[in-house]
Amino acid sequence: MKAPFRPDTADSPWIKHFLILFSVLVIAIIIVLPFVSVLVQAFSDGPGVYLDLFRSPEMRASVLLSLKLAIIAVPVNAVFGLLLAWGITHTQFPLRRLVLSILDLPFSVSPVVVGLMFIVLLGKNSFMGGWLESHGLKVIFAFPGLLIATLFVTLPFVARELIPLMEGQNRSEEEAARLLGAGWGRIFFTITLPEIKWGLIFSVILSLARALGEFGAVSVVSGNIRGKTNTLPLHVDALFNDYEISAANAAASLLAVIGLITLTIRIISAIRHRKDGTQP
Repeated sequence: MKAPFRPDTADSPWIKHFLILFSVLVIAIIIVLPFVSVLVQAFSDGPGVYLDLFRSPEMRASVLLSLKLAIIAVPVNAVFGLLLAWGITHTQFPLRRLVLSILDLPFSVSPVVVGLMFIVLLGKNSFMGGWLESHGLKVIFAFPGLLIATLFVTLPFVARELIPLMEGQNRSEEEAARLLGAGWGRIFFTITLPEIKWGLIFSVILSLARALGEFGAVSVVSGNIRGKTNTLPLHVDALFNDYEISAANAAASLLAVIGLITLTIRIISAIRHRKDGTQP
């Protein structure tokens, strides 16, 4: 019997080593080097100056605004993502593919276009925006507009992480519990949730990182009003445009640390998934 064909690369360790080295170099140049550069520049004048930069009213206002948006948007999308993932994986309905396609819309549409869409829909010159402002609710260039834009761009993260996990679950335990008379709520909290908890944690952290780091959509609907509608990424951009490089790097270092925390949780999530015998 003729042996199956094996490509030469399978017996060429130097090619594997070259590809690994090339990948490490690309990651170091594109990701690690800029990350380290931001941290070095942020502390270039000493830790005392670094801490003083965060005492400015505009910096504190931008940090608090970003945190406020994230505290509201992330839990809302976490609940929405859980319910949507459960519904898609445990029920059959005709518009399932359409719902999944719409769910990917925030990934496929430019954030700047998203912001422009909300201005057209909710700006003071639109019917809906004009009606809201006549009743004392300003949306665009105010907190509600920032929240709507943040909710939109972070919408898919939890659901898109949980749907594959729930689809790959062994349903035998859920079916057995259902046959024994357990309700869907008890099944979810005692069987489903423990199996998807690491995916849920990672998706929530990823959604949090996106909410804190969103620039495009929020920039369009914010009006860039310092101390009022400037989030932390917008404040970084404003400081950079004013040539306040140290302050810009200090603010950017917070976002860089958030990215590092997200990466760490992603690694922990992948390790836990492997130990549990599931895919991340």
